[in-house]
Amino acid sequence: MRIGIISDTHGLLRPEAAERLAGVDHIIHAGDIGRAEVIEGLRRIAPVTAIRGNIDQGEWAVAYPQTALVKLGGRSIYVLHDRKALDLDPAAAGIDVVVSGHSHRPKIEIVGGVLYLNPGSAGPRRFSLPIALATLELTGNAVLPCIQDVGPRHRADRRKMVSTRRRRGMS
Repeated sequence: MRIGIISDTHGLLRPEAAERLAGVDHIIHAGDIGRAEVIEGLRRIAPVTAIRGNIDQGEWAVAYPQTALVKLGGRSIYVLHDRKALDLDPAAAGIDVVVSGHSHRPKIEIVGGVLYLNPGSAGPRRFSLPIALATLELTGNAVLPCIQDVGPRHRADRRKMVSTRRRRGMS
């Protein structure tokens, strides 16, 4: 089973993010959605579990919980927006993966046998942080996380192609 993990979209579902999520079996959004249309777009790709973050205000956001516990591929995944607000012991609770966002910094770490995964921000660029999301492969006994860069590399590649074409045209 392949799960797409996205966070901090702040109202923007980038086409590059949708491309990277194509083919996943489920999507988890770890808050700061920004607009209901983001979730609508994600649902066109796969079923979605979403929680609200600190910017998710208004009537549209009321339907989203602040945390979620989802079972996928035989694994228990706990979702919250800000890892600092974690008020339980995931290992003692039998949780395999904790997904969070908020910091806009992609991070994968294992603590006490629990995988902590922050996909970073897939929304508007903030400071010099990468634009990213994550995927999580659940196979047999393995849980394989991967951070996916969805912003700068694509733009840099396009710029490189354009500048190469210009140079060729000038010869």
